[in-house]
Amino acid sequence: MWHEGYTSEITYTYGYYPELSPTRIRLALLACGIEHSISDNPEYLELGFGQGLSLNINAATNSGTYYGTDFNPGQVANAREFANAMGKPLTLLEDSFEQLSQRGDLPQFDIIALHGIWSWISHGSRQAIVDLALKRLKPGGALYVSYNVTPGWSPGIPLRILMAEYAKREANGVLVDRINGSLEFVDRVIGAGAAYFQNNPQLKQRLDQIKTQDRSYLAHEYYNADWHPMPFSQAADQLAEAKLTFAASAAILENLPAISIPVAAHQILQEIKDPVMRETTRDYFVNQQFRRDIFVKGPRFMPVYDHSKQVEKERFILVGDPEKVPEKVATVIGEADLVADIYNPLVKALAAMPEGSATVGELMAVKELATLNRAQIWEVLLVLTGAGYVAPASKSTTPDEDGAASRALNNRLMLRAEAGAGVDYLAAPKLGAATIVPRFEQMFILALQAKEKNPPEWVRQILVGQGQLLVVEGETIQDEERTRVELKKMFDDFVATKADLLKRLGVY
Repeated sequence: MWHEGYTSEITYTYGYYPELSPTRIRLALLACGIEHSISDNPEYLELGFGQGLSLNINAATNSGTYYGTDFNPGQVANAREFANAMGKPLTLLEDSFEQLSQRGDLPQFDIIALHGIWSWISHGSRQAIVDLALKRLKPGGALYVSYNVTPGWSPGIPLRILMAEYAKREANGVLVDRINGSLEFVDRVIGAGAAYFQNNPQLKQRLDQIKTQDRSYLAHEYYNADWHPMPFSQAADQLAEAKLTFAASAAILENLPAISIPVAAHQILQEIKDPVMRETTRDYFVNQQFRRDIFVKGPRFMPVYDHSKQVEKERFILVGDPEKVPEKVATVIGEADLVADIYNPLVKALAAMPEGSATVGELMAVKELATLNRAQIWEVLLVLTGAGYVAPASKSTTPDEDGAASRALNNRLMLRAEAGAGVDYLAAPKLGAATIVPRFEQMFILALQAKEKNPPEWVRQILVGQGQLLVVEGETIQDEERTRVELKKMFDDFVATKADLLKRLGVY
């Protein structure tokens, strides 16, 4: 079968994954002081692009040439519709990884990226990815890969087996019905006092969370024929066959040991000389469940002087409310407190910069930050990036006519939002990535672009025409007048806090 056991009965969800952005990959490598050979106009390949949202947004907002493959023809067709709307050349293939690795017409890539693929395919398909990277990733190039990892997944593996086996062997109907049947069955097993679940009571909470999730997501996460959580060492050893070496985590905060590793672990990890053993052990300290890794073909550590100069050139953009500086940030080991006397002045200084954008070097020259050195400013910006409060600026060297491709793609996405089939992301060319824009905010933008006199009422009329009701904080609003009031509040808040930011980011 063409799908080789991978779920094809239900198409994949629409999602944007910022770790796939060339801008974020470069930042993660710089955070770890790793030299690479990713060019300013990279050749970029995404493997298993799903609905193609991340690939299209990255192509629209970054310099370079973009390729992608996904063997589900419906998903390829959908990605091509996005690409046609964007208007920027994008090569979309329907090849399996094995077929792609045998092609002779591909360039040498600066970046190969795969999100949510490695754990859900066969060993043979993983080996095809290794072969592809060996032949088609250039020296100094980067491979981004995310996957389910042990030990974090170890207690849940039997839960997934029970769910998948019931759906395969006992449940009837289409896949959604079989998924629902399997969840009900496992619930009954837990309720009947099965010893495994009594000895692992946290799995009841995991099952309750699973039951709330989108069935399309569950189909691809839990019900493939192949599903292989693995230790970091196993993934690293296989990728080493392609001359790849672990370089950094694409999850920025995980590159900062002070907030991502328990204090008691620091000395033990520092004593471990082998880097693969060190990362494998680290996963036990944090009970890692999902890794977002960047491997480099031939990584080199940057000289201290070169690294400091590169850091000074790195530009960040404020994307959060400057009046609401976060007091804590969530990390893999819990919440870390942010020192107000350090974070507040830096945010204030960044907000005062033109368009809320500045390099590390420019911030170093601000007299109110004179007590902070380069390393402190750099770390604060990395932490705020991990918190989603600031973002690295795009390094695109070939702007697409002031963001024409991004705006064209966004118009297509906003029309989907109007029709009720939207996604909560739009392309932001100033970031070289997407930014979160929920459905009603997208509809407000459409109304503003159409110069509607009363955007909230325009949105309400669309909801009426679609037979939909407004939901506010989980409450379905039945009353017409209250719907008007709530939409007016939402619009006023959008105009006051978000509209100008989205314009600055080039969203519209």
